[in-house]
Amino acid sequence: MRTARVGLRLTPAQRRRCFGLLVAAGDVWACALDMNRWRRQRGLHAITNFQQLCRELHKAGPGAFGELNSTCAEGVLRRYSEAWFATAKRRQSGDATARYPRRKRRLLPVRFRYRYFAFDGQRLRLATARGCPPLWVRLDRPVPYPVEQVRSVTLLNEGRRLFMEVTAEVPVATYERGCGPDPGRVAGVDPGVIHPFAVAGPGGEGLVVSGRAIRAESHLHLKDTKYRRRKMAARGPKPGQAGSRRWRKYRARQRKLEARHKRRVRQAQHEAAKTVIGWAVQRRVGTLVVGDPRGVLDLKAGRRHNQRVRDWRVGYLIRCLKDKAEQAGIRVVLVDERGTSSTCPACERRVPKPTGRIFTCLHCGFSGHRDLVGGANIARRGPGGPITTKTKFPVVITHRRAGRHLPGTGPARRDPRRRPHHGTVNGPIGRPRPAPPPSGESLALRGSTNDGQTRPTKVDAALGSRIPG
Repeated sequence: MRTARVGLRLTPAQRRRCFGLLVAAGDVWACALDMNRWRRQRGLHAITNFQQLCRELHKAGPGAFGELNSTCAEGVLRRYSEAWFATAKRRQSGDATARYPRRKRRLLPVRFRYRYFAFDGQRLRLATARGCPPLWVRLDRPVPYPVEQVRSVTLLNEGRRLFMEVTAEVPVATYERGCGPDPGRVAGVDPGVIHPFAVAGPGGEGLVVSGRAIRAESHLHLKDTKYRRRKMAARGPKPGQAGSRRWRKYRARQRKLEARHKRRVRQAQHEAAKTVIGWAVQRRVGTLVVGDPRGVLDLKAGRRHNQRVRDWRVGYLIRCLKDKAEQAGIRVVLVDERGTSSTCPACERRVPKPTGRIFTCLHCGFSGHRDLVGGANIARRGPGGPITTKTKFPVVITHRRAGRHLPGTGPARRDPRRRPHHGTVNGPIGRPRPAPPPSGESLALRGSTNDGQTRPTKVDAALGSRIPG
């Protein structure tokens, strides 16, 4: 299954109806919570079985939740039931931090299953409750999958913007004879913060995907968020107050920027995973051995490092890679990456972890990119055996960049959150530098005499001696 997010172009009336469906789904969720809370207060068992929840839903009758049809309401109840049983399973295994569903949500995504939607070009018809007209919406781009492969669509909002997630059953890619991925060709993948993926492949080839644009986006978003919070901290409502109109606008703006930041990072991570899979398909790599660094997420290493790890989102990064590899017919194996960046792939001896990007072995003199060395050691822990190494490993390195759509990555699109280089560190941004005059006149400050007349400076004299006439 593959899922793509498509934006919507709506009229005000269509927008109100879409948000009405999201609110109705949130009401179904809240009713399930209130019903079980009421039963617990009276010493009764909670209703968590999906079939029993559906029976309680149908007792309410048609039209109880606005334009939301019964099938979409059952999808909300299924989500509640799955969340409850998943929590119960975690608590039985000894996880005391697991919590049952208890928080109400004003807006909840609405999923339309097969036969409850229909495509007409870029228009989409959604089924509503009995007696209500169907809801027609327009997509901002064509669906990236064939219509006959689409199995469900999900209406959701993110920062007051409405999207439609299209889920399709896409078959595995097919290749000509002798051109497909070979399971015997193994490549090691080392995930990282600066480089989302560093791949050491067979034949002395490597791939390094730079994620510095993603890190800059996270840094600038955090800086901008802190600045906004400091400005609005004194204007925030006191406990028990509803808040002013300005405060509500600030909260709406904050949610909008947070959603935009998540979309930008999510797209850049998908680009990085797509680059790795494309590189692997061209070299017929059939097995990707990926180092799983999620064991270090629980380690406390200071607030700055904890913030970098939080912005990393390595779990979502690995899911992107596995999803695209499955569609391309490539097998993904997760292994422990502990010690891979501090082990020499040539002599297999431990060395102090380098602080820079270059790994140098003190025992045999081997030298190479630190992340690619980690990828080579990760490949040793998977099927297919170790990758052969030489004095310089790998010989051919391909460099790619993820997040070219982010502001500030190109000269034509400047990030408005970034301070100009000519401004002071803590002072105001200031005006941009003026262009030099065509006549060659100096822009330096002129001195003044006691009588108020200006006198030329040394720079003016030097320039004047070069100007003819």
